[in-house]
Amino acid sequence: GVWMPLVRQSHRHHPPHSQKHREWEREKDSAPTELGYHCKSRRDTPSQQVQFILGTEEDDQHVPHDLFTELDEICAKEGKDAEWKETARWLKFEEDVEDGGERWSKPYVATLSLHSLFELRSCILNGTVLLDVCANSIEEIADMILGQQEQSTEFDEHMRAKVREVLMKKHHHQDENKGKKLFNIAHFFADESKKLPDLHALDKPGEGSSKHGENQETGTMGLSKAEPRFLKKIPAGAEVSNVLVGELDFLQQPIVAFVRLTPAVLLSGMTEVPIPTRFLFVLLGPEGKGHQYHEIGRSMATVMTDEVFHNVAYKAQNRADLVAGVDEFLDQVTVLPPGEWDPSIRIEPPKNVPSQQKRTMPGAPNDSASHSELEKHSGPELERTGRLFGGLIRDVKRKAPWFWSDFRDGLRLQCLASFLFLYCACMSPIITFGGLLGEATDGHISAMESLLGASMTGVVYSLFAGQPLTILGSTGPVLVFEKILYKFCKEYALSYLSLRACIGLWTAFFCVVLVATDASSLVCYITRFTEEAFASLICLIFIYEALEKLSHLREIYPVHMHSKLDLLTTYYCKCEAPTHPSNKTLRFWESNKINVFGVAWENLTVTECRYLHGVFQGPACGHNGPYAPNVLFWCCILFFSTFVLSSFLKQFKTSRYFPTRVRSTVSDFAVFLTIVIMVLMDFLVGIPSPKLHVPHMFKPTRDDRGWFINPIGPNPWWTVLAALIPALLCTILIFMDQQITAVIVNRKEHRLKLIPMPVLYGIFLYMGVSSLRGIQFFDRLKLFCMPAKHQPDFLYLRHVPLRKVHLFTVIQLVCLVLLWAIKVSRAAIIFPMMVLALVFVRKMMDFCFLKRELSFLDDLMPEGELLDSAKNEAKREKVTELDLSLLLQEPQKMMEAAAANPAWCQDPRQD
Repeated sequence: GVWMPLVRQSHRHHPPHSQKHREWEREKDSAPTELGYHCKSRRDTPSQQVQFILGTEEDDQHVPHDLFTELDEICAKEGKDAEWKETARWLKFEEDVEDGGERWSKPYVATLSLHSLFELRSCILNGTVLLDVCANSIEEIADMILGQQEQSTEFDEHMRAKVREVLMKKHHHQDENKGKKLFNIAHFFADESKKLPDLHALDKPGEGSSKHGENQETGTMGLSKAEPRFLKKIPAGAEVSNVLVGELDFLQQPIVAFVRLTPAVLLSGMTEVPIPTRFLFVLLGPEGKGHQYHEIGRSMATVMTDEVFHNVAYKAQNRADLVAGVDEFLDQVTVLPPGEWDPSIRIEPPKNVPSQQKRTMPGAPNDSASHSELEKHSGPELERTGRLFGGLIRDVKRKAPWFWSDFRDGLRLQCLASFLFLYCACMSPIITFGGLLGEATDGHISAMESLLGASMTGVVYSLFAGQPLTILGSTGPVLVFEKILYKFCKEYALSYLSLRACIGLWTAFFCVVLVATDASSLVCYITRFTEEAFASLICLIFIYEALEKLSHLREIYPVHMHSKLDLLTTYYCKCEAPTHPSNKTLRFWESNKINVFGVAWENLTVTECRYLHGVFQGPACGHNGPYAPNVLFWCCILFFSTFVLSSFLKQFKTSRYFPTRVRSTVSDFAVFLTIVIMVLMDFLVGIPSPKLHVPHMFKPTRDDRGWFINPIGPNPWWTVLAALIPALLCTILIFMDQQITAVIVNRKEHRLKLIPMPVLYGIFLYMGVSSLRGIQFFDRLKLFCMPAKHQPDFLYLRHVPLRKVHLFTVIQLVCLVLLWAIKVSRAAIIFPMMVLALVFVRKMMDFCFLKRELSFLDDLMPEGELLDSAKNEAKREKVTELDLSLLLQEPQKMMEAAAANPAWCQDPRQD
């Protein structure tokens, strides 16, 4: 039977429930009962019963805790007495002691037989259930369990004593032989929320002598068995669920008991970890069914790790509540046919465990309905205020209470690693993009200018912005814009820096206007379609730029394609005066007062020869100088080695080697470690590869200018006004780049003057290729070449016709091709405007696709969200009215049907 101590009943109470719950209770009270079980109507599904149970109010003794579950089985050794042996454990997933008995298996998703789950249900339905038992030792628990067993000829006092002796046997744990640990590890698992001493503890049996029921004699026993590394994985305040199963040759009938202790008790030697026990499940049966008992024990342990049943077990008031929890678990079970799956296969734990909220909340949406209930595309912080600088004022009010704490919390030793990480991460765009900006702008803006700009803006941003830990720096879109602008200025003989200063001032003004008008609310129009097209373009730019830069090295370091090894001793390349000098060369000689006939041309270095406008002559000379095959091939080795090594180290986190902390650190600093390794290799080999140019002193990269730039300079005065147009484009680009989120993740590097440029090119190739993996657009492109049976099981393929998926992909591909064509054409200056045009293209797609299809392929536009939300709200109101009308009529109909058909109210044990 069910045993509930009377002293505990007064502590359980329920809050006022809804009309539905009150009618459910009245129906239960008014229905006929048999053997103490309430009648179950057809409307009371296991899910509804569980939701009612979980809706009860919690008291201090029935608050669910994290559970560690251990499965022990009784086993006999040759020539030795029987003992309990740990065979499996559950924290989140199952771990088994391997057959050799020397190690634990990897955690895996438990797979159970449906038969064992039904047998578990029968055990709880017909076995002993003891709830809120107050006991301090396994002896007291064993006496309570055996006291509930009926006296018979097959189970007499002698048999009862033998079973009690078995329950008292020693427990052998897997990690018991790994050495004794310190006793103070138990303090690590003390509950985080320390409660005040109970003034009435002396009036409660077993609670006055120790915390969690632990007495002074056994309080320090069994603490040496725990493994510290495993202890760290168990959350603070966790409790234990012990499952004891086995076969006894002297038993004629099984003994089954489910026990919930209140309060939890630290049972010495029972568990491998020194934390208190809350639940015990005991199954002892006759000999010959050991495997069957083992599977039932696994089922019990797996059910206890289930989030919903775990909460039901804490709140259950009787046997029927536990059975309802098992029934609800069975409703969620997925059955695999025996001939189509190998049960011995261990399923790897998923990276993300799905939410179980739909099982505990009435009317919670399931997976298929999640797209019908549309969520808002933006948070409340992006809602338009309708006031000048209203969004900024609201941001300041929201940020002000946490302003000082953001800096105080950083003054801790634990933040040191974050400081170092952010330093490397912030230096990444300065070095990589600064070096490439220097090449793109002929040194007008390079690494030193990027360093100064990032330092000034970074300090201001960190002091006054809402995210002090944001990684700042140049990004791919800015690099593209700078290249386009510099090329434009070069073609039209304009001063690049002066025009860039005007554009910067206008851009700052436009950004202030955007802030004043709450323009950030427009981010809701940037859907996945726009984001993926923009991100794909940047990835392709990175890949193209990296390969183009590598191919450009062939012009600087040419290779003799048809050389003969036997003639290597005759090859030479020397500097000579040009036979027919150009006018530019003549003016240079004249302005610098160079006597051509007085120069020892054959003794000049390559740099001196180029400076004096000499020419290279000889069989070992190329167009721009002597052949340098070693440099070009070494640059190719550095380029591809950087790409391969970065990819390998980034994926090292999922490797099987080394501890998790080591793998995570290597993965986080993959790019930084790659750069260090490749720099060392380049230094040791000694081949003169091109290096990143960083000034030795804090000064501008070019010597022909200072730090301050005149916005007009040599340009005509009207360029100040004309700069408004490119400034508007730059503002759009910065706004889009900021709001679309950091598509290309900033990488971690360091300020090294010896970084070979091919290494930076390899980093760019890695950034472009690695970023393609997270873009759904490229996954959909692969579907064009895949037969239907080999296509991945993407969610949108389940709900959207394949032709519509291909149409969506083709439109996105056409937009990407047009963006690339504009970027490489003479109209590249309007490139940011074309990025903004993607939003309008996406808006037109509402006429080609259903809203349901777009909800799987993309995000919905705001108007569609509001319209569909209004429709769904109206639909819910109609359903609610219908449910209320049925709710008022159904109880009377159910009572009449129950009276007409008494079979509905049969004993649940006969199900």
